Amino acid sequence: MKRTTILFVLLFAVSCAFAQKGKVTSALSYKESGKLDKAVEAIEETIDASNPKTESSVTWPRTWEVRGEIYQAVFQSKDENYKKLSADPLTVAYDSYMKALQLDDKDRFSKSVKIKLTLLIGDLTNQAVAAFNEETYEKAMKSFEQIMAIEQLPVYKADDPNAVDTVIIFNAGLAAYNAQKYDKAIEYYKEAAKYKYNGAKTYSLIANSYFQKKDTVGALQVLQDGLKEYSDNGILLVEVINVYLNANKIDAAMKYLDIAIAQDPKNASYFFAQGTLYDKLQKPEEAAASYLKAIEYKEDYFDAYYNLGALYYNKGVKQVDVANLVPSNQPEKYEVEKDKADVEFKKAIPYMEKAHEINPTDKFTLESLKTLYYRLKMLDKHAEIIEKMKSIQ
Repeated sequence: MKRTTILFVLLFAVSCAFAQKGKVTSALSYKESGKLDKAVEAIEETIDASNPKTESSVTWPRTWEVRGEIYQAVFQSKDENYKKLSADPLTVAYDSYMKALQLDDKDRFSKSVKIKLTLLIGDLTNQAVAAFNEETYEKAMKSFEQIMAIEQLPVYKADDPNAVDTVIIFNAGLAAYNAQKYDKAIEYYKEAAKYKYNGAKTYSLIANSYFQKKDTVGALQVLQDGLKEYSDNGILLVEVINVYLNANKIDAAMKYLDIAIAQDPKNASYFFAQGTLYDKLQKPEEAAASYLKAIEYKEDYFDAYYNLGALYYNKGVKQVDVANLVPSNQPEKYEVEKDKADVEFKKAIPYMEKAHEINPTDKFTLESLKTLYYRLKMLDKHAEIIEKMKSIQ
């Protein structure tokens, strides 16, 4: 009697197992016939943890493989009603395929799951691109991350263990940056940089991520690392120079600026930057020479003309201070010192006038010219400037 009972229990258990696996087949049939709502309902029944009869199907790799297929079909469906069956069908598909591989200890399903994962990469890529274009950057990042995880699977790398999808890694960084996930952006960009993807630009993007984190030290280190790989890259050089300028480390900025000029000796912007550095170092002669070089390579360089005019204007102001220190009982000496100031003011005028010619509405230039003309008793031009200033207010 006991043996009969045991046999009956075993037969019952086997029949339940077949019944649950039969539901997996039914779910797949619904999917193949386009009845995705019924397919989802059937496959979810097979993994219902509250149902003790589902034990065999829950631990069967094929259950999860079919579940992945069904949710991929939900993503691909053009029917809006079917699309509502899952908020994130590709993630469900991804998790299902991963579960299938995890349960497949006898390696019976890995080949078929690999095929499904290859197809899933295509869907995830499409979803990531669409999400990026729609500015839902976290969703795009998640999709790129899932692609990377798939491509790192042993079953996927078996054919080419050294394969690296640098495009996906870089795009994951780009999505992370736009999602303001700067630590992740740095991680992915650095991985792409290891394979020299996108050259020096990737180092610039890593630095920008550090800047967003207010980590100037990290940004500077990355830029310097980038220059070791791409020593002739002007963008990285300029960014390093700007870091030192913002930190008021003039000598360090000048060092990298000299390198930049050596690499691109006709770059007007570099000479202009050099002029501003010499200005800060209170070396007016060197600053003037740099501004003139900038103008030589860019004839309509407003900022260079303005700074050159301001340089002589400021020298004149300083000389006025010297004249004002002359005792009142030495009028002749006062006139000598004052005349020295006027010499500097006269030097400023042609550069300020050229700056005004390039940008007629700049108020700082107009104010400077008004003061210069009045100082040098050029009253007709002074009146002319006043009228111009009225017309642009």
